[in-house]
Amino acid sequence: MTPRELVVRSLEFDGPARIPREMGLLPWATSRYGEQVRRIAERFPDDLTMSHYFCRESVPGSGDPYAVGPYVDEWGCTFVNKQAGVIGEVKAPLVTAWDDMEKVKEPVGALTVDTDKAAAFCRETEKFVLAPCCPRPFERLQFLRGTENVMMDLALGSDELRGLLDRLHQFYLKEVELWCGTPVDGIVFMDDWGTQRSLLISPAMWRDWFKPLYREYIDIAHAAGKKIFMHSDGWITDIIDDLIELGLDALNAQVFCMGLEELGARFRGRITFWGELDRQHLLPHGQREEIIEAVRRFNHCFYDRGGVIGKLEFGPGANPDNVYAAFEAWEAFSKQDSAG
Repeated sequence: MTPRELVVRSLEFDGPARIPREMGLLPWATSRYGEQVRRIAERFPDDLTMSHYFCRESVPGSGDPYAVGPYVDEWGCTFVNKQAGVIGEVKAPLVTAWDDMEKVKEPVGALTVDTDKAAAFCRETEKFVLAPCCPRPFERLQFLRGTENVMMDLALGSDELRGLLDRLHQFYLKEVELWCGTPVDGIVFMDDWGTQRSLLISPAMWRDWFKPLYREYIDIAHAAGKKIFMHSDGWITDIIDDLIELGLDALNAQVFCMGLEELGARFRGRITFWGELDRQHLLPHGQREEIIEAVRRFNHCFYDRGGVIGKLEFGPGANPDNVYAAFEAWEAFSKQDSAG
């Protein structure tokens, strides 16, 4: 099977020849462990890739998001970074008062994609291709308005916040529709919804404000024959049933903080778990045997003739030997499964 076929079969619970894999690689890792990263990537190449934007017009922004210092993104939000190889935080939001709304400018250059170049990119690879756009309405609200302000706005049911959210959403809809008109295989959206133990807002509030937005992204993707993936960090157990109801194909979440066995009992065979391994404790500090056992548990809880993509984040603190051991264990499981 080609990498693309492996991913599709896993998403459709159709018995892939092996578990597809993807290394979420941050510059932090390449700057410290360049040779080990090269060795892992050669031995366990990714089955998924992301298209370039191929924009005909320039997209705003300046600086390097992974360098120490300020970086201005495509929406004009300034991130301040204190550690090379990761992304910083927005310290001075643009919309501290609602009179500041004129400062918000959609990055319309991102809608000028050369679709012929995007199509050529897809033709030239056997990997499963994800679009580079990534709707993130909750996080974008925080970047523009500040997390504390957004939480107060949500609690108060602010009409102004609803207006800003709708403005963001309408732009994201255009991006999703644009990329669904290209030959990419999948669309990704994201929002980090969890703390270590709970959602950041109540499930009822999430269903009121954000679930309808996600429904539109998913429906557009599926109508175009695309698969759709979501990333969300933290404890998000209370909304996984909702995401399955919406038709989400794959979820990247910190499953170890939520409890593998509980998640497996409730959601195995209903959605594909797009990773990941515990990056708080296991990847930085685990022994080889613990990494192998973690992969075994992950597969035991979630694999059902598919439903697993072996993904992890090689980022701050991760031990390259543990990253290698994880992909080696996923490959070993694939061989055991194919042997019956």
